[in-house]
Amino acid sequence: MSHEEVVVRKNIRDLTKKEQDDLIKAFVAIQALPSTHEDSFFVIAGYHGEPFRGAGYGNPQWWGGYCNHGNVLFPTWHRAYLHRLEKALQRQVPGVAIPYWDETEQRTLDSGLPEIFLEPKWTYGETKDTLSEPIDNPLFSYKFRASINDNLSSIPDANYSKQIGYETVRYPFSGLVGTDKDKAKTAAHNAILIEMGREKTNHLLNENIRQWLNCKQYVVDEETVYPAAVADKYKACLDAPNYTVFSNTTSAKRWNQDDTGDHVNNPNEPVVSLESPHNSIHLACGGFQVPPQPYQEPPPNYSKYAGANGDMGENDTASFDPVFYFHHSFIDLQFARWQEKMAKIDPGYFRIKHGYPGTNSVDSQGPTPGVAGGTWLTLDSPLEPFRKLNNAVGFMTSYDVVETEKLGYVYHYNGKKVDTTLPHQIHLGDSFTPVKQKPATSPILSLGGLNRANMGGSFLIGVWGKQADGSRALLGTEAVLSRRHITGCANCQNHLEVSTHLALHGLEKDQAKRENIEVKVYSRSSLSAIAGGDGQQDGADEKVPTFDLITHHLK
Repeated sequence: MSHEEVVVRKNIRDLTKKEQDDLIKAFVAIQALPSTHEDSFFVIAGYHGEPFRGAGYGNPQWWGGYCNHGNVLFPTWHRAYLHRLEKALQRQVPGVAIPYWDETEQRTLDSGLPEIFLEPKWTYGETKDTLSEPIDNPLFSYKFRASINDNLSSIPDANYSKQIGYETVRYPFSGLVGTDKDKAKTAAHNAILIEMGREKTNHLLNENIRQWLNCKQYVVDEETVYPAAVADKYKACLDAPNYTVFSNTTSAKRWNQDDTGDHVNNPNEPVVSLESPHNSIHLACGGFQVPPQPYQEPPPNYSKYAGANGDMGENDTASFDPVFYFHHSFIDLQFARWQEKMAKIDPGYFRIKHGYPGTNSVDSQGPTPGVAGGTWLTLDSPLEPFRKLNNAVGFMTSYDVVETEKLGYVYHYNGKKVDTTLPHQIHLGDSFTPVKQKPATSPILSLGGLNRANMGGSFLIGVWGKQADGSRALLGTEAVLSRRHITGCANCQNHLEVSTHLALHGLEKDQAKRENIEVKVYSRSSLSAIAGGDGQQDGADEKVPTFDLITHHLK
């Protein structure tokens, strides 16, 4: 590929007016294509979740969407996905690129989403003399050109279908419209917010995102601040010691469970995968509020707007919200930055540990169309439905997407090109060599035994610790991006248990006792204290399972 064909993905806040206009024109064009056109936004967005295809269309054994989560193909499949969308955009407006929403820069930490995602209307033009008439902003929302139906639902109240003409929404709005009951409840919820006005609802969305990205934990004394924020997780994931654990939450959890406790730069911390902060931003945009601080008793509901149910919060429909692609462009940038860093440490970094948790097609969400159940995933596994470049036969693999310049784009971050050139390819399996184990200094809280069967979609785990003065501070969070229909997915039923590991910064080992730690689950319906509690949700009738809470020191 010639240098002239390579586009630059930039920070979306730094685009010129012309670059913004070209991006808008390209999205307007693909959103206007017939729903059956291969380059239509409807078709491409539908690759991620609904409308399910193949065996997943009506077979509860299968996930149904093509996307990969909770396994080693998470970064590479989504890289191929963005490439597919970018090529469709370029066929409408040559030279356009998918910029990234920098979720860790100060402008985001201060204000939340860039303005380009917040305005319902867009006006083209450089000057007042050339301004066009305002048009519907295609990055604000997407209006469905065809319906999607969740055929896996066996429970009417869990129906996650969307009708033609439905427009995607974000926190604090609700987009649950699958049944008449849902429609009525959603209409009443949204009517109150519409009455508030766009300025107010945008403020609520931005404040929620800022809280997720900025929240800090205060432990030991008021002058000691330890990280508990999503922005901190983005930084920590760049220290993951190998691709297997960097790539996904399933592998990272096992790595921490095995007491490996290794980072490239910070050996005293649990490994954080790229997928973990990714999940958190999905929930932040989709309808969850980060646990409020200071701790309140009795605990408040997870959100000021308990009916919030934005599309980004569920795998089924997340990709229909246009902000999805700019979020994932940032995720892909983080992947590229990790690659650039690791290439200097280990030239053969791009390999996986064969047979490790997170390397099988049924790990986490389950197999996807074209992939047999129980298949071991490798860097040669097909990234369906994305075809190889230059009309070559077959589907892309992870090796096909590792170098972004070969795909036709590079990232510019802080004024510099991010280099993903692979210096040396070492294949998978036995070539994997774990880094030397080092002891961790912070106590590690291991959480296991949480059954997600009754959660009804994505949820959040919050961990609180008792301070010297008796008050409680947020020690950390873990977002779980789940599908809504656990009861309708047989493979999901085989992967119900949720576990995670969090470092208890600032606590000595003797302080990290069961009586000093409280774990809460923030679900779609209510906030529930489940560690040491009675298993009853506040304000709800259904039971929730209880954590088997274990605190231990990594060796």
